[in-house]
Amino acid sequence: MAQDLFQSPDYFKIDDLLTDEQKLIRESVRSYVKKEISPIIEDYAQRAEFPEQIVKQLGDLGCFGPTIPHEYGGGGLDYISYGLMMQELERGDSGVRSTASVQGSLVMFPIYAYGSEEQRKKFLPKLASGEWLGCFGLTEPDHGSDPSGMLSNFKQEGDHVILNGSKMWISNAPFAQIAVVWAKDEAGEIHGLIVERGMEGFTTPTTHGKWSLRASATGELVFDNVKVPKENILPNIKGLKGPLSCLTKARYGIAWGTIGAAMDCYDTALRYSKERIQFDKPIGGFQLQQKRIAEMITEITKAQLMNWRLGVLMNEDKATPPQVSMAKRNGCETASMVARESRQMLGGMGITGEYPIMRHLMNIESVITYEGTHDVHLLITGMDVTGLNAFK
Repeated sequence: MAQDLFQSPDYFKIDDLLTDEQKLIRESVRSYVKKEISPIIEDYAQRAEFPEQIVKQLGDLGCFGPTIPHEYGGGGLDYISYGLMMQELERGDSGVRSTASVQGSLVMFPIYAYGSEEQRKKFLPKLASGEWLGCFGLTEPDHGSDPSGMLSNFKQEGDHVILNGSKMWISNAPFAQIAVVWAKDEAGEIHGLIVERGMEGFTTPTTHGKWSLRASATGELVFDNVKVPKENILPNIKGLKGPLSCLTKARYGIAWGTIGAAMDCYDTALRYSKERIQFDKPIGGFQLQQKRIAEMITEITKAQLMNWRLGVLMNEDKATPPQVSMAKRNGCETASMVARESRQMLGGMGITGEYPIMRHLMNIESVITYEGTHDVHLLITGMDVTGLNAFK
């Protein structure tokens, strides 16, 4: 079993910008990853199996809904603390961070922001503790980047509604007790519904055959005349603003998380470059390898600074969705580059499970795509700076 020797790069002394509480939170999650995730994650990824035990562990650690107020079981923390948590979790594995992101940003956030007080009290404490796992149903087989075309729908029937349709590429789905599902009413307006496991006609088939996020549980949500009580409809939101606001929160966590994966690859490659001897000296002494190392730490540092500044804006409620889009896309691009260059530095060893690089590289291929593809985020930035809509 490989020992986790990770040392976090901080080339521009960004720690000086963090509070003592933020650093303490980061260290607690980092210690958890070293103790509970690093020793097991390669084996789970090789077997394409979800480590179910992490759900309760993440709840105990406070990684579910850390910005949700204490009264509902959340941590009541600021957004930089939340970002640091996601950074450390994804340093362990993107699938672990996905589990936490979905729970906090895509399930707990909409219930807190748009739910009734009864819904908050019923669902949030159990989600925060890890007693329950949740998932988020937006993407459909024929509607990904354009969710407005969704076909999932519900019709009124007494004190219930009847929900039909399907969702796919849903993280946490096979193990989730509840799903926050977005569907159209009879007038074509989009609403959020809390669908609970055990409701007749609700199934969650597992997605098999993934080459990426292999230690993450992915599945479908299938609704076949599911009777959902009207009290499970989120009362305070309608339209695409609901799911898109959730995605903005999750994309913020991804921006931090991807840099955690990049940091792990960089740290691995840097250590290897000092230990691997070729032509009578460490490979880190050759110019081409130093170029790789220098470019990696430069891009990581730029992303760290962007994420910190975005966190400040989030705390001040000044961050815009396009700013979050830029950070998400930048984080993914940085992590992809760093993982790819690190893999090359390790040569053939880079593809083995002895090192985390190939696992990170494969995972990032999914993270680039989900919650807004690389190209869609480019167009969001383009529309924001030009004022011209390239989507239509």
